[in-house]
Amino acid sequence: MSIGFWQIAIVVVLVVLLFGRGKISSLMGDVAKGIKSFKKGMKDPIEDNTETTSSETTSSEDNSSEDTNLDKK
Repeated sequence: MSIGFWQIAIVVVLVVLLFGRGKISSLMGDVAKGIKSFKKGMKDPIEDNTETTSSETTSSEDNSSEDTNLDKK
C-alpha cells in the first residue's frame, strides 16, 4: 500500500489546523538557522581555533605589559 496525494494532503491540512501557520513558519525559520550554523561550524573549524588562540595570545601580552607598568611605579 503506497501513500497517495490525498493522504499527504489530509495530513498537511491537519497539521496546519493543529499548529497554525505562524507556529509552523517560525519552526521552519528556527530549523533554517540551525542548518546554517551547523554548516558554518563544519566549514572552518580550524580557523575558529586559530582565532581563539590568537586572542588568548593578545590578552597575555596585554597582561605582561601591565605587569611591567606596575614594576615602574
